Amino acid sequence: MGVYGYIRVSTDRQAHEGESLGAQQRILEGYAQMRDLRLDRVFVERGVSGAKPLGERPEGARMLDILQPGDTVLTPKLDRMFRSAHDALNVCDKLKAGRISLHMIDLGGDTTTNGVSKLLFTILAAVAEAERDRTRERIRDVKADQRARRRYLGGNTPFGWTVGHDGALVEDPAQQAAIAKMVGLRRAGHGLRAIAAAMKTQHHYVSHVTVQKILRASRSSD
Repeated sequence: MGVYGYIRVSTDRQAHEGESLGAQQRILEGYAQMRDLRLDRVFVERGVSGAKPLGERPEGARMLDILQPGDTVLTPKLDRMFRSAHDALNVCDKLKAGRISLHMIDLGGDTTTNGVSKLLFTILAAVAEAERDRTRERIRDVKADQRARRRYLGGNTPFGWTVGHDGALVEDPAQQAAIAKMVGLRRAGHGLRAIAAAMKTQHHYVSHVTVQKILRASRSSD
């Protein structure tokens, strides 16, 4: 019967500069000593987001592959192993079916056998998932605000604009004139391919698909 630990940090900087991994390791060792368990191996996940399911992380997948009936898995905190309630409960159920104990130290011990711990585990897993949803919402709101203030968000610079020194989008006069020409041609009844061909004569090499996107963006900004 093997005893395995699992610890994780979400960024490379935390992995190389912080003390988080060492602190997690000490928690595992202290708990194992208190329970008279001998750690056979600790799987260390460096620079991997908790958003990834456990089985899709390099070390998480390795750990799951070697587990056998009667083994024990230790992790210092719920959020080191899981962020999704679905993933948490799915893995927990599989471990329980395989007669493998999962000890969440911050939840007080074995979550696969203790009814109270399992209930708390379910609630906290759901809370962790809700917190991740709120984080996504905050990021989406920030990006929407940046977009409204014409801040460059990465990727291809939109036609008609260039990136200023402060990261703001600045109008490109020649491309803005081309946009105005596209709008005029479209209003005059010209098709997208014809407009793209007209732009080519003015040294603006855009496809008809790009022309359509530019016209849509122009309408939304009116």
